[in-house]
Amino acid sequence: MTTEPWNTDTPKVITLPSGRRIRGRGLRYDMPEGQTPTLAVHLTDHRPPAPPWESLWIPWRDFWLPTDPAEAMRTLRTAYDRAADERVEICCGGGVGRTGTALSALCVFEGMDPKEAVKWVRQNYHSRAVEVFWQRRFIRQVAGANGSGQP
Repeated sequence: MTTEPWNTDTPKVITLPSGRRIRGRGLRYDMPEGQTPTLAVHLTDHRPPAPPWESLWIPWRDFWLPTDPAEAMRTLRTAYDRAADERVEICCGGGVGRTGTALSALCVFEGMDPKEAVKWVRQNYHSRAVEVFWQRRFIRQVAGANGSGQP
């Protein structure tokens, strides 16, 4: 399925080095006007209400790690792969820590070193992305899975 990509002026949309565009968002805030995602990945401790588009859920408490890191990596890989030709959104409560961690994982899928991935997301998405040490450790785990970020 190929859809029109995210507009580059859409708030919180970042363009990865590969050209994939991903939107990060906080679920506590109103839905931005304009384009809607074709796939949303929710990073929350409880399953959120289903949006009118396809969504995936990664059980993930605020300031912590995914309940099942291997499954989270597989779901994030799906989001990354689909972002090549779909409008993918990754979101948590505030749109900073968990969302930033997931976006950093996508950067690792692009081939970035984990430290560079965090730095890149902080520069291009939110300065406080990846809020705690263990979230940075999760990004290193992503890099170590199969040596290429692929679970």
